[in-house]
Amino acid sequence: MKKTVIHATAGTLAMLLVTCFWTSTLVSELFFDDLTVTYVKQVIAKYGLVCLVLAMAATGGSGFALSKGRTGRLIEEKQKRMPFLGANGVLIMIPAAIYLSVKATAGQFDSLFYVVQAVELIVGLVQLTLLGKNFKAGLRLSGRLCPNCTQ
Repeated sequence: MKKTVIHATAGTLAMLLVTCFWTSTLVSELFFDDLTVTYVKQVIAKYGLVCLVLAMAATGGSGFALSKGRTGRLIEEKQKRMPFLGANGVLIMIPAAIYLSVKATAGQFDSLFYVVQAVELIVGLVQLTLLGKNFKAGLRLSGRLCPNCTQ
């Protein structure tokens, strides 16, 4: 039971953090000045990434422990998505967040900044989609969502 609570809490927190980062980035870019964009980028890089990495590690570790000895389509689908979530995070999202924070702090809002920003937003949507699918599969596995529901 304890692993289930940890897994659900950490997974929910990870999804909320990615949603918060994505939304605050988009809103600051579209409606606010460079100072606000810089602040958002700094907060994400300095504090948000630590929280997200810890939440993802707790989600992955508890999910691995919960899946021991279990088989089935939903477990396999969740396990197949995890390497993509991890690779996107480590290879794209974390470096992009740090790069954008450094560039914003230096006041360098050039074309490369916006290319990296666009990539970060696109990959962020991919992350949210994968996390959402894992979330839904977890609800089905726990019996909180109809196992045969397609929506």
